[in-house]
Amino acid sequence: MGESTVTPLEGRDQAVPQSVAAGDRERRFARFRSPRRPRLWFEILLIAVSYWTYSLIRNAVPEQRSEALRNADWIWRVEHHLGLAFEHSVNHTVNSVTWLIVGMNYYYATLHFIITLTVLVWLYRSHPGRYAATRLVLFATTAVALVGYYFYPLAPPRLMTGGHFVDTVMVHRTWGSMASGDLKHMSNQYAAMPSMHIGWSLWCGLTIFALARLPWVRILGLLYPVVTLTVIVATANHFWLDAVGGIICLTFGFTVAALWYGAVPYSLPRRVPPRGRGGALLPTKA
Repeated sequence: MGESTVTPLEGRDQAVPQSVAAGDRERRFARFRSPRRPRLWFEILLIAVSYWTYSLIRNAVPEQRSEALRNADWIWRVEHHLGLAFEHSVNHTVNSVTWLIVGMNYYYATLHFIITLTVLVWLYRSHPGRYAATRLVLFATTAVALVGYYFYPLAPPRLMTGGHFVDTVMVHRTWGSMASGDLKHMSNQYAAMPSMHIGWSLWCGLTIFALARLPWVRILGLLYPVVTLTVIVATANHFWLDAVGGIICLTFGFTVAALWYGAVPYSLPRRVPPRGRGGALLPTKA
């Protein structure tokens, strides 16, 4: 009779726990990355702390006025070289229509926050499965913008030496703006690159366009960043190249979210998938 081969129990007992442990680690990591139902108290606290931290860091960056003015002159020269230095004309043209420029001043001072928070609330209520991933885009975009503020101080056009731009908030005494006037010392005036007015408004616009059902609402979503670009230029708070910086930051934000969740946030299920035994995700409809 031939000899039978016997697998030592000792080796088999060692292999099984190792594979089980590896599987447990993978499942825990997968659960950590998978969409979860957002908790209201946590989201309110997270947004409040995050914005406070963002403002603290942004305003703690040294203003570096001389370097910021030199960078502004360089940006202005580049735009002239490209034949796209239109900010001065837009600023003076819109400033000649008082009701329009005052409206834009209030738009610049308020909608930046109101629309962004409104979209976050809408996501929380109507798209909980996509909320965390889409919120991550916004947070990553804002975080990388802080790097730009630190390493590239930039004066807005209205503060350029000899730029002859109109500081529309000062001229028309718009209440509540931190761009200039009595509140200007509460905000770093030389953190113009990148423009988070564009980064945030484009995030809002793309989110509305991708997820809203009514066609006219989706169109408004696309128009919002376009109008915002007009406003930041007309009020002389940004160069159009600052908007390009905001778009680059937003691209970074989408990349981070896509890598973390393994998909574009808008393609994730609308509702949070239910969990079976052991926390495994069950299939759900989008």
